[in-house]
Amino acid sequence: MKNKIILAIILFSSFGAFAQVTREEFDKEVKPLTEKIKTLQLENSNRKSQIGVLTIKLKAASDSIETLNQKTQENTNAIIQTANQLGVQIKETSDNTEGKITEVSKSLSKNSLYGIIGVLSAILLSGLLYWLLSRRQQTDKTDIIDQLSKTKSAIEESLIKEFGKQTVLMESQLQIIEKQASEVKFVSNVEPDHSLALKLASEINLIERNISLMDSATKGLKQLSRSVGKLKDNLGANGYEMPELLGRPFNQGMKLIVTSSIPDNNLEKGAEIITKILIPQVNFQEKMIQAAQIEVSVGF
Repeated sequence: MKNKIILAIILFSSFGAFAQVTREEFDKEVKPLTEKIKTLQLENSNRKSQIGVLTIKLKAASDSIETLNQKTQENTNAIIQTANQLGVQIKETSDNTEGKITEVSKSLSKNSLYGIIGVLSAILLSGLLYWLLSRRQQTDKTDIIDQLSKTKSAIEESLIKEFGKQTVLMESQLQIIEKQASEVKFVSNVEPDHSLALKLASEINLIERNISLMDSATKGLKQLSRSVGKLKDNLGANGYEMPELLGRPFNQGMKLIVTSSIPDNNLEKGAEIITKILIPQVNFQEKMIQAAQIEVSVGF
């Protein structure tokens, strides 16, 4: 009996020592990862600031092009209306002049007839000059629009390059998430740290929101979209899901946070559609760990 008690004490001490060694090894692995996460978060913050500046420039360029297009359309309509009025006036003047020439041709000398023809030529020449000036004005506005379009494209391409660099950084963060997940499996009663995954989800949402503002023909956009899709797939492989909410009808039963409601006369009265995702919803192993913050358009 005494030998059994001694054997049990020895076994219990061995188990305790093994648990202590495992915990120390785990802390030694996690500490470098924590430092690396801080470095990556700092780099992400700098990237986010640069992206914010480019996003503001992109929106300003888009607004300028839209305003200039509206003004160009208004000027075009005004030119067409003026040209039509001028054409009618020239025709009326020509008809009246031809009638007068017929009435007085018998009493006028050849010099007088040449004078009248000269007046008519001057009127026609004035109309031609007006038309040429109108065309020149239209050409100048077209050049301005082209220049703004080129500027917008350059900003978009620069933004895509920055996002591309950011996706590479995010892939390295995903590797850290995968390593943490594999190590947590060996430690019981330890809740996974979701902070890095939630940060990645927010960055993915920001990139997707900017992609929706860009021209689909922009150089590098398709490759960026594929990279973002790959990031979402990798998050999903680690148990994290970002449900697609954009464009879906909204109802009060949804567990979402509505930050603002925008009136939209293009929607049916009373209809509510999710038109912007400010913070994405994130589920972990089919359980929501972050509620989405959204903007809703309401028909009136």
